[in-house]
Amino acid sequence: MIRTDALARLPVRFVLPALREALDGPGTAVLCAPPGTGKTTLVPLALAGLLGEGPPRRVLVAEPRRIAARAAARRMAWLLGEEPGRSVGHTVRGERVVSPGTRVEVVTTGVLVRRLQRDQELPGVDVVILDECHERHLDADTAAAFLLDVRAALRPELRLVAASATTDAEGWARLLGEAPVVAAEGVGHPVETVWAPPAAPVRPPHGTRVDPALLAHVAATVRRALAERDGDVLCFLPGVGEIGRVAGELGTPPGVEVLQVHGRAPAAVQDAVLAGSAGRRVVLATSVAESSLTVPGVRVVVDSGLAREPRTDHARGLGSLVTVRASQASGRQRAGRAGREAPGAVYRCWAEAEDARLPRFPPPEIKVADLTAFALQAACWGDPDASGLSLLDPPPAGAMAAGREVLTGLGALTPDGALTPQGERFSGVGVHPRLARALLDAAPEVGGARAAELVALLSEEPPRGYGDDLAAAWRTARRGQDAYAGRWRREAKRLASAVRNTHTGAREGAGDDTAAGLVAALAFPERLARARGGDGYLMVSGTGAELASGSALRESPWLAVAVADRPVGRARARVRLAAPVDEATARRAAAPLHHEGEETGWRDGDVVARRVERLGAVELAVRPLDGSAGAGRVRAALLEGLAREGLGLLRWTRDACELRQRLAFLHRAVGGAWPDVSDAALRARADEWLEPELGRARRRADLARIDAGACLRRLLPWAGGEAARLGELAPERLEVPSGSRVRLDYTDPERPVLAVKLQELFGLTGTPRVAGVPVLVHLLSPAGRPAAVTSDLASFWADGYRAVRAELRGRYPKHPWPEDPAAARATRHTKARAEREGPGPDTR
Repeated sequence: MIRTDALARLPVRFVLPALREALDGPGTAVLCAPPGTGKTTLVPLALAGLLGEGPPRRVLVAEPRRIAARAAARRMAWLLGEEPGRSVGHTVRGERVVSPGTRVEVVTTGVLVRRLQRDQELPGVDVVILDECHERHLDADTAAAFLLDVRAALRPELRLVAASATTDAEGWARLLGEAPVVAAEGVGHPVETVWAPPAAPVRPPHGTRVDPALLAHVAATVRRALAERDGDVLCFLPGVGEIGRVAGELGTPPGVEVLQVHGRAPAAVQDAVLAGSAGRRVVLATSVAESSLTVPGVRVVVDSGLAREPRTDHARGLGSLVTVRASQASGRQRAGRAGREAPGAVYRCWAEAEDARLPRFPPPEIKVADLTAFALQAACWGDPDASGLSLLDPPPAGAMAAGREVLTGLGALTPDGALTPQGERFSGVGVHPRLARALLDAAPEVGGARAAELVALLSEEPPRGYGDDLAAAWRTARRGQDAYAGRWRREAKRLASAVRNTHTGAREGAGDDTAAGLVAALAFPERLARARGGDGYLMVSGTGAELASGSALRESPWLAVAVADRPVGRARARVRLAAPVDEATARRAAAPLHHEGEETGWRDGDVVARRVERLGAVELAVRPLDGSAGAGRVRAALLEGLAREGLGLLRWTRDACELRQRLAFLHRAVGGAWPDVSDAALRARADEWLEPELGRARRRADLARIDAGACLRRLLPWAGGEAARLGELAPERLEVPSGSRVRLDYTDPERPVLAVKLQELFGLTGTPRVAGVPVLVHLLSPAGRPAAVTSDLASFWADGYRAVRAELRGRYPKHPWPEDPAAARATRHTKARAEREGPGPDTR
């Protein structure tokens, strides 16, 4: 019996006529409906004609998460008074509950994408609803793009609805061809905001690490909410580890049941949370509880303010999750959980002043995720670079290039980007292309069932308690009775069906270690790693890696690394799951990365010529080349050395250094033909000033014999005659009033420095200039010690000299200290000697 009373309380019913009108007209619509209005449950039933209005249709509802798909199907079946699998069913990976009479089927977006790849027309489907499209999951964006292609080319009558509680309605409307926006008014109850920041500062999240002090504060806030408010408490945390930590902090509050909800939670726990309870509960959840689900009894939300997002290091081929501040949109979604059934409250574990600084929306997954699987989907769809797909955000070019490179290495794409038959097979398996390759290629050798079990183990990373040894984790899963083991068995059974007819080869009798190593190596060939003498491992990708202390794998000469991450701020990857392999398996799995040839380069401070066999960055064999390296490769190695270690490898005399400084000054002060003599500029013009000496050099010692000063003179502007003015524009020495010729210091390219004894400038009223630039005068005492610095000599005589004279005349009484230095005779001698001798030349 249809529960009409429950349906009547859902406000979205008021916009059903407008929605039907949009679908009967342009065929697309954007449905904006706040949480609790019935967009996920009432709308599919109404559009399918299951409520007695409208023609019968078959409706496909796509949800971003398995827990949401299962819950939505159960809720709709309950509203119809039926069991799941009759009029309403669901399909998620490894689980299908439908019947021939099913009119509404709820699927995950990943299932929808694979279904479209198998049959683009979606025969029998009249309406597709993309629910929670604001979350911008990659599969949801991909499904939307494919569906728009289907409508444009094959089935213009297929109706499409983008539905969300909070979304960029205008953006989705444009994407769907200026689709009408249908907005439903919410009936959410008021939610009071309680700002509950920690009393003392806490460290911001770093990588996946969350300050334990913050988690202790979240637990304390939950206890506070239990004491101050009625009803169940829903607490949002970023991940499973934080949920476990807060659960431990809470213990067992009297009369309160503590439940943990996340993607890995057993189905029975998920069902219990969504079914409600007569007693009081605390539900600790990840972002899976943000939308699509109503948790009965919740009146209070405690929000940690954190979320997990994927990040991909394309250069190293490593992906990871990072903890970030949740967006304002997520905060609104989370708070709304407290007002679904009655007035409620949200306790936010941050200060109100911080709220405005939070990002408005989470980043679209297409911007931050590994795009290897997406690149394969696009290639299978016939658009390898995804340039023709209708997407809200285009995929980043670098991430797409990295994804296609991986697919080429796996044999899924040809070097020019075309889909191979192997790639087409990969796309139908329903796992990442890496794992599909491992399953299909390993099954003939280790057996289909064993390959399927190992790939299932890699498709959802096992709990940390299973250890870092893949074969040992495999054995633990076989005998395990936990929720992970149950999901693993179902996924292994599904994958085994994909290779059921695979013939078993010679390795059927291979041990667990051998089988595990082969599967991991085939899935992640660039993560194969060889031990490097007590200093961890070097991956084929060039990334250093290390095992945890005490790992049983530490003595393995080669590892096939299945799971690794690189903590923020660390150069090496941290191995989470791996299996030992032999070199033969490594060579086979990473065959496209094998290379052998002559290499000449700058290594360990000198030119090294050798013949190298390598697997990516791992050197398998090295043989030195004695004198047979080509001159061009040697020259390139020498230039590499100059780039790494600097031009100091050449012979720089004092005169050469001073010439370079004078040229740098002229380049800055005069410009024109005077050359740039910076390191980068000199390396770029090596042909002009270092030849032929560089061409004759073979090693580091030869560089040390090249006279840099003589070579540098080749860059002087000889052609225009400007070179002859070097001594005039930037003289080595400057004659001062005493007759001395004092060396100028051009260390600072902005202005030269003249360091001279103060008495030698008596009578000079203007500051000397070089190339029109006033020199910086360092005035010295008779002993040559600094007394004053000035760039305006006239001002010094007028204002500064008196104080310097008062300080120095007592210390150096034998030297002249006239009251009027501008009218005095310059000298470099004492008063007595100056009286006996006239001024003479000085060439200091």
